[in-house]
Amino acid sequence: MQPDFMTRLIELRILCGFPLPVTSGYRCANHPEEKKKTTPGAHSLGCAVDIACQGEQALIVLKHALTLGFAGIGIKQKRWQSFYSFGYGPKTATRPRPWIWSY
Repeated sequence: MQPDFMTRLIELRILCGFPLPVTSGYRCANHPEEKKKTTPGAHSLGCAVDIACQGEQALIVLKHALTLGFAGIGIKQKRWQSFYSFGYGPKTATRPRPWIWSY
């Protein structure tokens, strides 16, 4: 994981004041999700995590993530599979930043 990203993630945890359960962190090139991509994703660059959250906590996490400059935000809110993906990678042709998407 990239040290600057981890510092930001720790800041996010402190600002939120509650645990941020990571459901996916670093992914090697052989990870099923990374194999689907033509270029390495932010997870494989060590600058993205998926965090399990929903409801009021999801709004708090999102508010602070935007304040801290997380520039890639993915949202999945489907019953028991709710998570936010937060990335802090560089802007590239295949990874525009800032960017928000849903699953």
